[in-house]
Amino acid sequence: MSQTSIVHQTFTLELNPGIYVRGDVRVKEEGGRRPVLLLAHGFKGFKDWGFFPYAAERLARQDFAVVTFNFSHNGVREQDFDELDKFGRNTYSQEQEDLTAVLQAVLEGSLPLADRLDNSQIFLVGHSRGGGNSVLFAAEHPEIRGVASWNGISNVNLFGAAFREQVLQDGIGYVTNARTKQEMPIEAVVFEDIDMNRQRFNIVFKASELQTPILFIQGGQDSERLLAGFHLLQAAAPHHRFALLEEATHTFGTKHPFSGTTDDLERAIALTSAFFAPLLKRNY
Repeated sequence: MSQTSIVHQTFTLELNPGIYVRGDVRVKEEGGRRPVLLLAHGFKGFKDWGFFPYAAERLARQDFAVVTFNFSHNGVREQDFDELDKFGRNTYSQEQEDLTAVLQAVLEGSLPLADRLDNSQIFLVGHSRGGGNSVLFAAEHPEIRGVASWNGISNVNLFGAAFREQVLQDGIGYVTNARTKQEMPIEAVVFEDIDMNRQRFNIVFKASELQTPILFIQGGQDSERLLAGFHLLQAAAPHHRFALLEEATHTFGTKHPFSGTTDDLERAIALTSAFFAPLLKRNY
C-alpha cells in the first residue's frame, strides 16, 4: 500500500438556519486533482461510524478524493445521537437535499482542498439506506458517473405495516438502538414523505431505468429483507453489476468503535475500486 500522506480537512455546510451537513475531505497530499467519491452512511449511521473513516482513507489511497458527511437529520452533532429531535424528522426528501448540497459544494469548488478535487468525475458509494439514497440521487443527477451500493436497501420503507399505522395515528413512534439503547423517534412526516413520493423513491424502478453504472454488493449473512431486495434488483436491473459476499454481514464483520478491518470489508473496497476504474479519466 502506498505510504503517501493523506490530507484530511473538515467542513460544514449550512442548508438553513440550524440545519447543517458536516463532513470531511480526504485526498492524497501529492499529485493533481482526484476523482471525487461521496460516501453516504445509512439509517442510524454517521460519518465516523465504525469502518467509514477507515474506508475513506483506503479509497483516498486508491486515488479518490473522498467526501464523507453526516446527513443533516441523522441525529448526530458531536457524538452518538445527541440530536434525536432531528432524527425523528429525517425524510428521504431531506437526505436528497443534503446530497444536493454536497454535490453543489463539489461543483462550485467550495469544499476544502477544492484544488485537489476533479469535479468532472463524481462517484457515489452508499451503505444500507445510503445505498438506496445513492441510486435515487444518481437517477436525478447525471453528474454522477457511477454508484456502488453496499448492502443497500431496495425499499425506502424500513418498517412494518403495524408500526407505520401507529406512527401515522399517534404522530410519533420509537425504535430501539441496540448499541446505544436509546429510544429513537420516528415522526409521521417520515411516512408522509414516502407516501407523497412513491414513484420518485421507487429504488427498484429507478435502478431498472438508470443507465449510470451501478455495482450492488450484498453480504450473504445480512437480513432476509436486504437479501430479498438484492435478488429483486438483480431481476429488475440485470444490466448493472451484482456481487454477493457469502459470509459478509451488514457491516462486513466490523463494529463501532472500529477495531480493525476484515476480509469482507477489504473485498467491498477492492470491488468498488475495480468497478469504478474503467469509468475514470486519468488526469494525474
